[in-house]
Amino acid sequence: MLTISEFGRRAGLSQKALRLYDVSGLLAPARVDPANGYRFYDEEQLERARRISVLRQLDMPLATIAAVLAGSDAEAVIRLDRWWAAEEATTAARRATLEYLRSRLTHTATGLTPRPVLVRDVPATKVATIRTDTDQQFLVGAIVSATNEIMSYLSSVGASLTGHSWVIYHSAVTPEAEGTVEICVPFDGLVDPAGSIAIRVEPAHREAYCTITMDECSFPRIMLAYDLVFDWARSSGTPEAGPPRELYLPDCHLLPRDEPAVDIALPILERNV
Repeated sequence: MLTISEFGRRAGLSQKALRLYDVSGLLAPARVDPANGYRFYDEEQLERARRISVLRQLDMPLATIAAVLAGSDAEAVIRLDRWWAAEEATTAARRATLEYLRSRLTHTATGLTPRPVLVRDVPATKVATIRTDTDQQFLVGAIVSATNEIMSYLSSVGASLTGHSWVIYHSAVTPEAEGTVEICVPFDGLVDPAGSIAIRVEPAHREAYCTITMDECSFPRIMLAYDLVFDWARSSGTPEAGPPRELYLPDCHLLPRDEPAVDIALPILERNV
């Protein structure tokens, strides 16, 4: 058995951190002396402690660390890769936002080039979904993480993907406040709900949409595309029939930044006459 100071030295963790991990349930001591409250650790706990230390160096939240280390090493790799993909997506989105702001400040921004708003009919579609609350800063990471989780699950149960994934904005997502988003992945096959993943049918509907590039997806530039669709609906007297959404081409993040990649869509009713 190792004292907390010796264990912390060998694991690369401070006593303050070890107490925090004990309280959070992430790394409890092997034994606590009932007389004086001293914490003692087993040498076999060193590997877990070192993994926690490394993950904290990546700024991974404690709750995420607990999820990563909850299962086997193979499962940990999957969860780690999923989290890192979300982190990289968030960083890319922040970089695009920075570049947009710099272009506005240097008066080189071009806004959104003119493009048509089109209308299409969408059939009823079976989807696997995850609902989550997020603010603007973590939106892209949340979308990437949830999409990867759904796709991994569908693949593991033998379902086949059938088209674009999309995100429905059930409430406003802003830099100051969280909103509810629903990540949807269409599929074929018999699939049961699992954990945070729900299974439902997206009803058939008509929608108005415009298409943008990955460069145009950065916030706040993407809001110009939403304005385009909403303004079209209002000016044409077409009632809205549901929350707005973004539909992504498969592997859209791998496309050239100036090629069409995302549809900004709004469910609508028949146009008033």
